Amino acid sequence: MRPTTVAGIDVGGDRKGNHLVVLRGTEIVSHLGSATPEQMLERCRALEVAAVGIDAPCRWRTGAAGRLAEKALARQRIFSFATPARETAIASKSGFYGWMFNGERVYDAFGAHFPLFSGGEKINGRVCFETFPHAITCAFLGTDVASAKQKGPQRRAILEREGIATASLTSIDDVDAALCALAARYLLEGRVDTYGDEPGGFIVVPGL
Repeated sequence: MRPTTVAGIDVGGDRKGNHLVVLRGTEIVSHLGSATPEQMLERCRALEVAAVGIDAPCRWRTGAAGRLAEKALARQRIFSFATPARETAIASKSGFYGWMFNGERVYDAFGAHFPLFSGGEKINGRVCFETFPHAITCAFLGTDVASAKQKGPQRRAILEREGIATASLTSIDDVDAALCALAARYLLEGRVDTYGDEPGGFIVVPGL
């Protein structure tokens, strides 16, 4: 039986762009840099990818309370960028939220072929979902060990420990995309922790 094929996407701003890594078992069978959502979708469909982990918010904030997923992770001392309301991001002059809008475009492109994860234990058909490399690193190493200053070596070591050779991953963006693909494999195996709810969207992290 051929191993399941999964993918991960590191979403960037307009200058950095998006990075895609596709795993079949432990083998990296494809990766793209500075790719459009449509190019990544085409590659995933061609390679019969079953699940796609995306490093970007799947939902904007609604109301004053913030996203339940981000708050639940924060209680575990796993912190992320706070997702604003879409109107707040549009009004911002800083340009910071450009990558979140690029993430929105990725979800929009993939949604018809890879429906967004909606919770539950059983995956029926293709799926895409939100995850992020720092949370994945915390799942494997613990929050006391995971370090932004050591993210390159730490994240490569996680992949290598999982049997994934990292020599072809020439940037931290490629490494992060591969980590998101690894989370996709864990999701299909039913070995994940999920945070959030349907209105605010779920964040999926390997459960160890």
